Amino acid sequence: MAHLPLNHILTGPEDAPVVAFSNSLGTTLAMWDAVVPHLADRYRILRYDTRGHGGSATRDAPAEIDDLAGDLLALLDGLGIGRIHAVGLSLGGMTMQALASAAPGRVASLTLMATAAHMPSEASWNARAATVREAGPQAIVAATLGRWFTPGFSERHPEVVAPIRTAFMACDAAGYAVCCGAIGRMDLRPRLSAITAPTLVVADREDPATPPAMAEEICRGIPQAELVTLPNAAHLLAVERPDAAGAYLAQFLDRHR
Repeated sequence: MAHLPLNHILTGPEDAPVVAFSNSLGTTLAMWDAVVPHLADRYRILRYDTRGHGGSATRDAPAEIDDLAGDLLALLDGLGIGRIHAVGLSLGGMTMQALASAAPGRVASLTLMATAAHMPSEASWNARAATVREAGPQAIVAATLGRWFTPGFSERHPEVVAPIRTAFMACDAAGYAVCCGAIGRMDLRPRLSAITAPTLVVADREDPATPPAMAEEICRGIPQAELVTLPNAAHLLAVERPDAAGAYLAQFLDRHR
């Protein structure tokens, strides 16, 4: 399938290694805002909106995780970027697994946060897609934020959660549904052994969406993978715990730059 143009922001020193960030389902590139400062002085930062999200284009036709990876590869080619340090959370982590296994020469290191190589069942993802198509993102926003943040976080930090909620509510229903379908059909487990890049896997102890067992499965499949499990974080750890996520990411990148 032809790639789609992606809304993106490229910042930082022009001669520095490029770190590319891929967002989770139902968010935008802004989900990385509090992580980027940990890297901004010594890395070139590329953030983008996955197709169907934020300012990127939507195509209402079935897509696979490899199509999302292809969108990113086309963006990199268009920007003249060869190798990247790839960082993704949830859907973004799935996209980066697909990229790193299909084009290992383009990925200098891989950081996977709160993600999985396989997320059954396809029927449950199809049901979620149908709900959003019929009733819009607002139909599932409460349940989604309940998985994304630990209990009480939204009450303690409304200023953090409010823009995340707003972005979710503004998500294109068809774009969200197409990505649900891609997740439901995805099984990257047979491809993990093809990933040659040094890999950091970050799991959240209190994540109901992609629990630590899913991170452990990824680590068993990737030859050069190491695992960090964060306490006091649910699914959207880059927003709830950007201090810890940014610190672990910076340490890992500095070792592999």
